[in-house]
Amino acid sequence: MTAILTLTVLVLIAISLWQVAKIFEMSQTTKDNSQVANDHDNDIQGKLMFAFLAFLYILTLYSFWEWGDVLLPKAASEHGSDYDSLMWISFSLIFFVQTITQALLHYFSFKYRGEPGKKALFYADNNRLEAIWTIIPVITLAGLILFGLYTWTNIMTVEENDEALVIELYAQQFNWKARYSGEDGVLGDANVRFLQDFEGKNLVGIDATDPNGLDDVIVQELHLPVGREIIFKMRSQDVLHSAYMPHFRAQMNCVPGMITEFAFTPITTTEDMRRDPEVIAKVKKINKIRVENSKELIANGEEALEPYVFDYILLCNKICGASHYNMQMKIIVETPEEYQQWMNEQETFAQVIQ
Repeated sequence: MTAILTLTVLVLIAISLWQVAKIFEMSQTTKDNSQVANDHDNDIQGKLMFAFLAFLYILTLYSFWEWGDVLLPKAASEHGSDYDSLMWISFSLIFFVQTITQALLHYFSFKYRGEPGKKALFYADNNRLEAIWTIIPVITLAGLILFGLYTWTNIMTVEENDEALVIELYAQQFNWKARYSGEDGVLGDANVRFLQDFEGKNLVGIDATDPNGLDDVIVQELHLPVGREIIFKMRSQDVLHSAYMPHFRAQMNCVPGMITEFAFTPITTTEDMRRDPEVIAKVKKINKIRVENSKELIANGEEALEPYVFDYILLCNKICGASHYNMQMKIIVETPEEYQQWMNEQETFAQVIQ
């Protein structure tokens, strides 16, 4: 596949260079009119435009049929349904408008292509048409903008409350660490200046003089209780990162020198997601592809890939360096009882630095 893509890119580059050379040649002053488009050329171009329209729609329909099921499964967060509704409404409108306008563009290019004896009609303006294609887009875009602002406000409003679980996501080239507020529900102060304290055991730079930080818990596998609001505080140690949790429809930049935040409530446990028919179908398709890749790996003397099992995941969605692709952390959503049992097994910061 890589070889095919590389060959395709090289061919397209060659065609582009050839076209640029032709344009440059035609731009030169010359008495030779052999390069000037005539009715025959326009006839061919009109037919090619119509053929490209057919190709475009066939490719679109094939893409939906072949890869439509690799989209993300249903949202696993409370706000996810609003996010998906906004996306699908926007996508549907854009796709509808694109389908109509491109069909008209290519069809008219074909219908009014150059023919012997046919002359173009100069049509200055039409106030009614101008009003139609101005007012309709204005109303449509205004509706999308208002819907988007409403959804944005609902998703981005973070209100501190005693019931929420406060977690810090700490980004560092090229890994994530999570810090849970302890029993007091408050994260202790932290700064990169404290990273080297306690023989390197201070993984996220907690200020040991702040009593709120002594009961904090630092881990490298994120556990979340289902049905409870999670408030994420995000920091970066070095460069700009982006905390992306696709299944929860959540993303927020992690900026050096400042704290950003995002909140959501997970509604589906990892085990329930693994039993979902939609997810099972996606996992089967992914594993089928991985088996095909494994055959190639074995043929090359490399180890086969392990079967894929669904897991929620935290990714970095900003290109942050050479190992950006590998900057991820597993997320486990579980029942409150399972979460509490896991939390009881973790060491607090005070215990780590003893």
